[in-house]
Amino acid sequence: MASANSFQSRIFLLAFLVTLSLLWFDAARAEGAAPLPDYVIKKFGKPPAIPKGPLSKELQSSVQVAFVDSAKQSTWGRDQAKALGEIAASKDPRIVWIISDFMRFVADAELSATLAGTASELLGIGPPSENYWGYVTDQLIAWDIPAPPDYLRVKRAIYTDFVPGWDKIFVEGNIDWRHVSWGGVLIDNREYDKTDEQCNCIPAADNPEVSSAKDAAWLKDEDIVFGIEVNGEYRAYPRRIMEVREMVNDTLGGRHLGIPYCTLCGAAQAYFTDRLPEGIDRPVLRTSGLLIRSNKVMYDVNTYSVFDTFLGKAVTGPLAEKKLQLKQASVVTTDWGTWKKAHPETTVLVEALALGRDFDFRNTRDADGPIFPIGDVDPRLPVHEDVIGVITASGKPVAFQRSKAFVALKKGEKITFENVRLQLDAGGIKVVDADGSDLGSHQAFWFAWSQFHPQTALWPG
Repeated sequence: MASANSFQSRIFLLAFLVTLSLLWFDAARAEGAAPLPDYVIKKFGKPPAIPKGPLSKELQSSVQVAFVDSAKQSTWGRDQAKALGEIAASKDPRIVWIISDFMRFVADAELSATLAGTASELLGIGPPSENYWGYVTDQLIAWDIPAPPDYLRVKRAIYTDFVPGWDKIFVEGNIDWRHVSWGGVLIDNREYDKTDEQCNCIPAADNPEVSSAKDAAWLKDEDIVFGIEVNGEYRAYPRRIMEVREMVNDTLGGRHLGIPYCTLCGAAQAYFTDRLPEGIDRPVLRTSGLLIRSNKVMYDVNTYSVFDTFLGKAVTGPLAEKKLQLKQASVVTTDWGTWKKAHPETTVLVEALALGRDFDFRNTRDADGPIFPIGDVDPRLPVHEDVIGVITASGKPVAFQRSKAFVALKKGEKITFENVRLQLDAGGIKVVDADGSDLGSHQAFWFAWSQFHPQTALWPG
């Protein structure tokens, strides 16, 4: 009887310890962090325990030596290797965000492998055999690992040592700096209407020259264009040009527009940049050279205010302080032949704006999926499935699977959701309200729409 009681006591003790460890694990996770979806656990495994509180002075010193000093001096030596060992011994997964930031700029394969090994050790995952930075960063995003204390200061030091033009970009704001990474290009910080100035960047086009449809003999009927209508005026923005420029500041139908195109997420958008609240001048949108989960980060070159490109909301700088939210016009993705037939009065950007280049990233570079880390993706659709996205009057984001919506509309079926309805427009799809007014929709890859609208509804459900 005594032996049975002893055994039972040990079972109770074990159960208590397991429960206690689970409670500790939950407490160690970031406060308010939502439970990870099952599909994340299935693909990425269970995350490690996360400590709270500040880093020790010794650990802060190791981070400074390994990453900040190394970036400033462009060296990696014995002191850095020793500091990295001390970081590995800390068992603090939060520091992997800093390792990831540093890795983005490391060209040496051996050092990248060493950094990836330390990051994997801290995360409790197997070391990668290739794509070191992407592997580690995907894991961080999917697990929603908290950033370490004083993260922005350290990240800013690393990034601005490599690209000084970012010194006005990396500031406090309503932005998750963990997800910001380098897109491999430099910042476009040219002043307004400097289209012809050369730059080592992705050059925005201001006030682009246009021609009539009749004079655009260089465009083939099957070429993809992004069509926009404002106040009865139509204009086509060829994808060939937008893949080179990625940003256009234009005027159409008497309204100013900022038109970003993210090649990585298949999304061309059009934001009105006029009729703004008093005291706000027209933002002049530029490409920062940065990404958030494979979506371009745009900013206003006059105030250096950063915008959430997908949402059109200022998230840092003077424009964020004024809570600026840009309104959208619809962008119809279609082919040139169908667009010009439906809208023969359309104008179109001239061929010279393509700078002699002819890219097709969708069917070449990006054909096998996102080339930058995106973490977890809502599994309801494949990552590169095209959707038409819009926000309803109640504020609900909704995505319509383009392939199925197009077939249904061609059959004459009605597609509605709350106050919105879909209609065919020149070979593409546009979203309007009950009286036919434009609701500012656009096409995008599913991974991009769903990560910036994580609570999105999906048609068909």
